[in-house]
Formats: sequence, C-alpha cells, structure tokens
Amino acid sequence: MSRRIPVGFCLLTTVLLITGWVEAQQPKKVPRIGYLTADSLSASSTRTEAFRQGLRELGYIEGKNIVVEWRSADGKLDRLPTLAAELVRLKVDVIVTGGSGSTRPANEATNRIPIVMTADRDPVRDGFVASLAHPGGNITGLSNFSSELAGKRLELLKEIVPSLSRLSVLGTSTSPGNAQALKETEVAAGALGIKLQYLDVRDLGDIENAFRTASKERAEALLALGSPVLAVYRKQLVELAVKSRLPATYWRSDIAEAGGLMSYGVSLPDLDRRAATYVDKIVKGAKPGDLPVEQPRKFELVINLKAAKQIGLTIPPSVQYRADKVIR
Repeated sequence: MSRRIPVGFCLLTTVLLITGWVEAQQPKKVPRIGYLTADSLSASSTRTEAFRQGLRELGYIEGKNIVVEWRSADGKLDRLPTLAAELVRLKVDVIVTGGSGSTRPANEATNRIPIVMTADRDPVRDGFVASLAHPGGNITGLSNFSSELAGKRLELLKEIVPSLSRLSVLGTSTSPGNAQALKETEVAAGALGIKLQYLDVRDLGDIENAFRTASKERAEALLALGSPVLAVYRKQLVELAVKSRLPATYWRSDIAEAGGLMSYGVSLPDLDRRAATYVDKIVKGAKPGDLPVEQPRKFELVINLKAAKQIGLTIPPSVQYRADKVIR
C-alpha cells in the first residue's frame, strides 16, 4: 500500500536542499588582519614571525585562509596615524598593534574595528581600556608593564658595574610610557646613589649627539628606555656603546643579540604569539570588550659576553647564572 507525499513537503525539501548546496558553494570570508608597528619590519622580524607562528598553531595560514596587511612606520612615529587610517580604509577585521605608540593612532582612527594590543605598557593608564578584567570598548590584548622593569634594569647594571655613580638614560619623549619608565629609573637611581642624566632621542642624529654628551658628562654607563627609534637604530646604538666603552642595558633581547651588553624585559615574541589567540576569538565572533587583558608570563635576562669583552668588562658569575641566555 503506497502513501502519497504532499506536494508542498516535496517543494520545501527541494528548496532546503538547493539552499544548502548554494551555501556550500559560497566561499567562506577570509579574515583580513592589519598589523601596525612603529618599528621597521626588519627590526621586529622575531616578533612578526612569532605572531605568524601563533596563527599557524590555530590553523591559520597567511595567504590561504587569512590575510595580514603589514604596516610599519620605520621608527617615524608621525607616520602611524596615516598607516592606521589606511588599515581602516581597507576594512580589516582586526588591527593588531605592536605597542603603545601604535595603539593610540589605531584607537584614534577607529572605535569600531577591534584592536588587539601585543605589548602595551599600561593600557588602563593610557586610557585604552576601562580595566584589565573588563576592557569594555574595542581594544583588548596584552600588557608588558615594561615601565615597571626600568628600575630592575638599573639594579642589574649596578651589579655588573659596582662603582657606577653617573648614568646616561636614552629615551624618546614622544613615546607612550617614556615618562613613567624614566620616573621608575629615577627612583631606582636615587636609592642606589646614582646621578642620572636624561638624553632625548628622536632620530639617528640624536643618538650620535647623545653619546657625545654622555662622554662629555663622564657617564659611566648607559640605560636605554623602550623606544621605537632606538629599536630601529639598534645596530648603530650598540656600536656607539662599544665605541664609547660604555656598559649599557636594554629593554629588548634582540638588541643584546645584535651586540648589546645586556637586556632584561618581557619576552615580546611570546606576547605576539599569544596575540594570535585574541585574533582567533574575535574573528569567530567574540567582542574585544569582553576579553580580559592578559599580563606577561615570560621575562628574559640576556647577557652578551662578546660585548663585555669588547669594552673590557667582566660580568660577575652571580649575574651570568641568573641569565636566561648567555651569548659567548
């Protein structure tokens, strides 16, 4: 005995099957990510590769199922607003920023596109988020709290140069967080009985002038604050430190690896790798304001014994033993 199937049911089933087939044929939207950094891409290659690695770990292959628009200011901070506006015009799905100097122009360019910070010194104080637990707006990501580490760098410098009494500090006054980092250094210098001289650096010529001034003022060591300008010209920076025979400490491990004497700070590549998880969550529908800002987990002390030998300095074994990496 046969049963007749209603014509309406057949039509509905056909429509659903066709709709499903058509949707299956539609190509999925490929996320477009903007990466904005004040550094040159060559200077931040370790970080950008770490970001790519983070994406790969989550199943994203650049050029295949995700597109990354790389934009760098090459140390020229005044270019950042233009580059940020360019990413907004491209209608990227997320903007990833390499630091506070990049986050501010991105934030000024859009309050709609999600922004993921990779290494902001103090996002609450900078006004980027309402709180670390509840960012609340279109910005989230990771904080590096590098300003708070400036005092620790000076303490380490004092350990390897016990007689240190006169210090030159290089920084960029226009770089976000510079004032706070300088304040932390001044507090540490006062506690250690060290006279501090701040030298502002905004371009390569300023670096050369700073070393001349440091030599004239009989500086016995040098401390570099976080600065995109100093990062871009790190090769010239470490060469001048060696030429001046000045023990120097830096905030980034890649500067020590490029010939600098010592660095202590947050592992920036680790932050960039972790930033990829924020991108993944946001492109899948999460709101940045609901994603808590994470703090650094990994810190690195790097000692370059080659650089020490060049300036005739002996690094105490007690400092070497604490180092995460010793370059021989």
